[in-house]
Amino acid sequence: MTATVPPVTPVDKPRRVKRGSVIGNTGLYVSIGVAALLFLVPFYLIARNALSTDPEITGENWKFFPTNPQWSNFTELFHDTTVDFGRSLLNSAVVAVLITVGTLLVCSLAGYGLARIPYKHANKIFYMVLGTLMVPPAVTFVPSFVLVSSLGWVDSYRGLVIPVLFSGFACFLFRQYFLGFPKELEEAARVDGLGYWGAYWRIVVPNSLNFFAAIATITFISGWNAFLWPLVIGQDPSAWTVQIALSSYMTNQTVNYHLIFMATAISILPLVFVFLFLQRWLVQGVAQTGIKG
Repeated sequence: MTATVPPVTPVDKPRRVKRGSVIGNTGLYVSIGVAALLFLVPFYLIARNALSTDPEITGENWKFFPTNPQWSNFTELFHDTTVDFGRSLLNSAVVAVLITVGTLLVCSLAGYGLARIPYKHANKIFYMVLGTLMVPPAVTFVPSFVLVSSLGWVDSYRGLVIPVLFSGFACFLFRQYFLGFPKELEEAARVDGLGYWGAYWRIVVPNSLNFFAAIATITFISGWNAFLWPLVIGQDPSAWTVQIALSSYMTNQTVNYHLIFMATAISILPLVFVFLFLQRWLVQGVAQTGIKG
């Protein structure tokens, strides 16, 4: 009886890493690191100057960070009698949230109607919506202000929010997205007795949260950073948004550098929190364009 010898499996030789690939990866990481540092420089300057005095900000002897951080700048900002910065933050938060929610509702319904509801003039209406993107905002600025003023909406949330709820660009994005949405899901909903509104609210919206989050992030940032329209509508200091409050610290007579940088640092925080909270959905919405088909 002869014993069978098991076959010998060849041992894989360790792969040699090419020097070119190592150098290329190292150069890539170094470039990314340098770009990240350059990107963070403005945030460093804001944080550094927010905790400095005016002579330290404008002086010749530059220090990487102030020796004695001026944490009192924070309390001085909110106790300033000339500008109610806390009220301005509240106004910006309310306006940005209302604009975001309203834009998502109005533009998503408009985009869904143009993409799904059969109507012989749907394409004409869509082209008219695209035409609004070619009109400069300066052309509609004065008529919009006259209309808002005649309605008595100056110095109110209605005047700050309602005229900017509809966005032709957001409507275009929603329409293009809904054209690629699987029709099988909506057909199954109609078999169950749902109409267009039921299919939109129960089927389309829950399966499009990634895309909605991406549009919400862009809209919120735009609403928070708006300056010209709130400047004209919010004539009373009680209706100022955070961007108008920031501009009030720099006048022809005085410039309060430490208050400007402290206010800037605080006004950036909501945008950072919103981005961090919606980052996962934002990336998925951009990468996957909604649901997986």
